[in-house]
Amino acid sequence: MKEQLNLDDYIRKVPNFPKKGVLFYDITSILAEPKAFGYCIDSMMEIYSGKNIDAVAAIEARGFLFAAPFAIRMGIPLILIRKKGKLPGKTLSKKYSLEYAEAEIEIHGEDVPQGKRILLLDDLIATGGTLNASRELINAAGAEVPEIFGVLGLPFLNYEKALAPTPVRTLINYDSE
Repeated sequence: MKEQLNLDDYIRKVPNFPKKGVLFYDITSILAEPKAFGYCIDSMMEIYSGKNIDAVAAIEARGFLFAAPFAIRMGIPLILIRKKGKLPGKTLSKKYSLEYAEAEIEIHGEDVPQGKRILLLDDLIATGGTLNASRELINAAGAEVPEIFGVLGLPFLNYEKALAPTPVRTLINYDSE
């Protein structure tokens, strides 16, 4: 049984970053504290052990940090979702809209196990745009996303609407800026 802790105590809040009026929730402070980082991985293991998850796909870059130890402990493949131009060889790509711009992500389609269930993971879930594009890439590669996981969620930004009908699970939520 994992030790209970208040994850909020380990999340740095940075006002006015990246612009005035925004409160930034910084998970790097979780990574700097082994007790908190271990708690996150242990919590993920508690949630997903025994579930029908065939692989985990993580979004660059902080999502990798949570997904890698989880994948090793679960004994499942880790699939990387990266910014355009970062993966060698043949990729599948997806453009999507950000608040003030457009971005593009890529995945190695051959890394996605056909017809399997892929847990989609990121460190923080805000508007859900990157996760939605990632889910579409995984589906295009021939797999399904039964659930989306984030260490931290900002439900006041309506990510559940953007990610519906896929269930979303987080370890901690902040309900307002």
